[in-house]
Amino acid sequence: MKVVSQIKDPIREEMELFESKFRDSMTSKVALLNRITYYIVNRKGKQMRPMFVFLTAKLLNKGQVNERTYRGAAVIELIHTATLVHDDVVDESTKRRGFFSINALWKNKIAVLVGDFLLSKGLLLSIDNGDFDLLRIISVAVREMSEGELLQIEKARRLDITETVYYDIIRQKTATLIAACCALGACSVKPDSPDVETFRRFGELCGMAFQIKDDLFDYGNEAIGKPTGIDIKEQKMTLPLIHVLNICSKAEKKWLINSIKNHNKDKKRVKEVIGFVKEQGGLDYAVQKMLAYKNEALELLTAYPESEYKAALELMVNYVVDRKK
Repeated sequence: MKVVSQIKDPIREEMELFESKFRDSMTSKVALLNRITYYIVNRKGKQMRPMFVFLTAKLLNKGQVNERTYRGAAVIELIHTATLVHDDVVDESTKRRGFFSINALWKNKIAVLVGDFLLSKGLLLSIDNGDFDLLRIISVAVREMSEGELLQIEKARRLDITETVYYDIIRQKTATLIAACCALGACSVKPDSPDVETFRRFGELCGMAFQIKDDLFDYGNEAIGKPTGIDIKEQKMTLPLIHVLNICSKAEKKWLINSIKNHNKDKKRVKEVIGFVKEQGGLDYAVQKMLAYKNEALELLTAYPESEYKAALELMVNYVVDRKK
């Protein structure tokens, strides 16, 4: 967490003010809703998304942010929280960041309605302030995230994901939200400038690297000390696995697909799959792709003058690929 604290240093004041503004943006006349949103706010994660918004804005605007920047950060966090609440219902998850999920405590019907409420709060925050350019960025992200999830579900049934389709899925599912954060930060201080697209792309590259890193965790890491195999149990197609399916023999491919489809609950078989993917260089290949995305993101920052905000963004990009969980 030391690195996260370092990244936050140049935006500490903004993050503190953002938290109170974010809390205010969730208020409702319904006591039950306020109880649930209070529970959500007090169980926040690292808040990487608002960090991307503020760092981008300050980098482009000589260290200054404005009310639009705060609204952009609040909107993205409202929409992101709404998608997490809905995801937990879809995945039937009872835990989120080590705490009980909303659906576990208040049941699915209430969780879906809370997600809808947060989504509408986010959209109204933009509309009420005439931030239609920010609203457009957010709306595109929500559409892409939904399409990415559905594309993954459609492809997972047949286990026939090519590497190109995999990149499409993770770009829409994961990268598009981080891309929106950086685009929002840029747009809040420099609307209609080429910087908005540059930073959208920067966020997208960070998001791609972030998701590939998540894929690698399924094969074990130093922090966990052992492979988890959760993605294999859930029949999720990850980059190391896709690469190995593309290069192995017909018989090996048949064994792999059969293992994932019909033996994904068998611990011994899952361990064999993980071992095979490692032997065939699946992890090395994924690491190489992840680092290529990271380097491309860092390359985009070279066009901007040195500042503590640029240094923090560089640190953020490196943290995405070096994190232990």
